[in-house]
Amino acid sequence: MIDEDTRLLMLIDDEPDHCRFLSSLAARESWRTVVVASAEDALAKLSSPEGSEFDAVLLDHDVPGEGACDLIDEIRGTRPETPLLVLTASTSPTHAVTAMRAGATDYLVKPVGPDRLLQALRSATRVETSHEELRPLTEKLAHPLDFEAMVGTAPPFRTALAKAATAARGHCHVLVEGERGTGKEMLLRAMHASSGRAKAPMRSVQCGGMPANTLASLLFGHEKGAFPGAFERRTGLFEHCDGGTLILDDIDQLEPDQQGRLADVLESGVVRPEGAAHGLRVDVRILAASDLPLDELVAAGEFSPALHAVLGQTRIHLPPLRGRMGDLPALTRYFLARIGEQAGLQHHSIADSALTLLEAYDWPGNVRQLQAVLFRACVFEQREALTAHSFPQLARLLGDSPDRGESRHRGLGVLLYTEDGNVRPLEEIEADIIRLAIGHYRGRMTEVARRLGIGRSTLYRKLAELGIDNAA
Repeated sequence: MIDEDTRLLMLIDDEPDHCRFLSSLAARESWRTVVVASAEDALAKLSSPEGSEFDAVLLDHDVPGEGACDLIDEIRGTRPETPLLVLTASTSPTHAVTAMRAGATDYLVKPVGPDRLLQALRSATRVETSHEELRPLTEKLAHPLDFEAMVGTAPPFRTALAKAATAARGHCHVLVEGERGTGKEMLLRAMHASSGRAKAPMRSVQCGGMPANTLASLLFGHEKGAFPGAFERRTGLFEHCDGGTLILDDIDQLEPDQQGRLADVLESGVVRPEGAAHGLRVDVRILAASDLPLDELVAAGEFSPALHAVLGQTRIHLPPLRGRMGDLPALTRYFLARIGEQAGLQHHSIADSALTLLEAYDWPGNVRQLQAVLFRACVFEQREALTAHSFPQLARLLGDSPDRGESRHRGLGVLLYTEDGNVRPLEEIEADIIRLAIGHYRGRMTEVARRLGIGRSTLYRKLAELGIDNAA
């Protein structure tokens, strides 16, 4: 008898050790895993009376039998609404692109960490996220590890970047706070790359989704025989990163006893592996990220004041995307350029209708969700330009087309494409650029001409030719 809180996962994989590993990870969040070793067995079980009970399917790309994409297509025919996640050993997005075109919900790259798998299962089966198009993807595009890759001009965002750039050159620990998906880990990696420790060891750990004992052993290490199952000595990340940097993501999810132990290590500079008679002196800089404001957790008695005091020497807040919507066009074009560089995908531009639609959404998953939505659109769009038709679920969710005038006012800028994805006439684009410049420089025509790189007399001639008579 399955408990009502238990969810049923079908794992299609023929590697017993890998199946046991994935099943144990899924069990941490009440998933019961049914393993099938071939495509034929999977289709037979999904077609059986038990098939309707599966809440998700996890498919290894190299499963024996028919090709993975053919199997995905057949599963979609049998269970069109069931979330289907694909495992691939390749870091190239080619397999991901073909799998998603066949109907996969998400993809994960092996070896799969606990946080990645559980995050993917949570995202895929979350009731309130019924629109597959809007689900954040588990795997992310790799970004250059420098501040130039942090796109945006909104004052709160630029303030955060400036503070981070200054802190990167220092030596104190840093805490970055902000909603999930705002780019905290990316910022912390950029800080390490810009610091004096850039060539020293760096490791990143997600504190959420990992048992406390496992995390303690990972961070602090243990001696052989320290506890049942400790068959050999393990070097902890504090020892491994001596002289370097340790990024701790989701530090707000750290267990209370681990919070106290971490605070002691940071204050004393000494780490003692489990079972060791003596401690080791280490020099490790902590760059931590939290989805929640730690001062509020401290006030509620849910976070260690001592650890907060150590980490909070430098605090940086990354604003949510809805708080800097003027950056959305630049972010969109940046992501489209990065996506276009991936194997199996083409370069896409974006039309007015699509930008307007994207701006009307409030993006609860922030920048990471925007990237995922654009990636999915590029996977399925055959035309050169993304239009509103490239985001069908988002269009249905938002209903009637948002007001274009409001979108322009918020900074969507000059629009290059028509509703059907074709390039607008050069004369119309030129007129929009001039109107934009006039508004931006508040009618100061000398400044407008200078910024456009033309003479003042040429500017007035163009105003007459283009019929722009409101330039005063």
